[in-house]
Amino acid sequence: MTTPGMKAGRWPGRLITLDGPGGVGKSSTATALASLLTARGIAVTATCQPSHAALGALARHGTDTYRGMALACLCAADRHHQLATEILPALRAGVSVVCDRYLPSSLVLQGLDGIGADTIWALNCGVYRPDLAVILTADPTVLARRLRERGGHSRFERDPANTVREARLYRDALTQVRARGWPAHTVDATTATPDTVATTIADHLADLEPVCR
Repeated sequence: MTTPGMKAGRWPGRLITLDGPGGVGKSSTATALASLLTARGIAVTATCQPSHAALGALARHGTDTYRGMALACLCAADRHHQLATEILPALRAGVSVVCDRYLPSSLVLQGLDGIGADTIWALNCGVYRPDLAVILTADPTVLARRLRERGGHSRFERDPANTVREARLYRDALTQVRARGWPAHTVDATTATPDTVATTIADHLADLEPVCR
C-alpha cells in the first residue's frame, strides 16, 4: 500500500547502502559519501549495520559467541529494528541515508557460516529496498594486506582464507539483489581513495530517477 508522501511505495529520502569484503574501505567511503552529498545540498545521515542499538552491539561484538542461525537471526532482527526506528523515519522526512553494510553483507557473512541464501532472504523479508546498493570490490591480495595491517574486526576478518571466499560470495550477492530488482553497482576500490569512490557513487546516485520531495 502506498502511504501519502510515498511515490510508488518509496519514501522521498534515498537509501544508499555500501557492502563489500573486509578491508575494502566501506566505513571511510560512507563517511566521505555523506560529506559529499551534504556539500551538494542533500540532507543526509550516515549509519551502519550492525547498528549502535543493543541488538546491533550484540551482533557487532559477538561474532565469536554467536554463529550460524543464531547470528543470522540476530543480524536480521537488528536490521528490522533499525529500519523501523532510524532509517525509515529519516527517509519519510526526506533525509537520505548512507548505510555502511546492509543485506548483501548478511548473504556473505552468514553464508560463510553455512546459512543458505533462501533462509537469509526469508529472515530479512520485507526490508526496504535501497535506492542504490553499492558493492565495493578490491584485489584480494590488497584486502589481505590491509587486514593484516589494521587487524580483523571480527572472526570473519581474522580468517585469511575468507578474503577470497568473500569476493566470490559478494559476486553471488550482486546477482541475487539484481534479480530482485535492486539498483546495484560495483565500484573497484583497489587503488581509488575513499573520496574518489564516493564521487563515483554520487554520480551513480545522480543518474537515478528523481524522487518526489
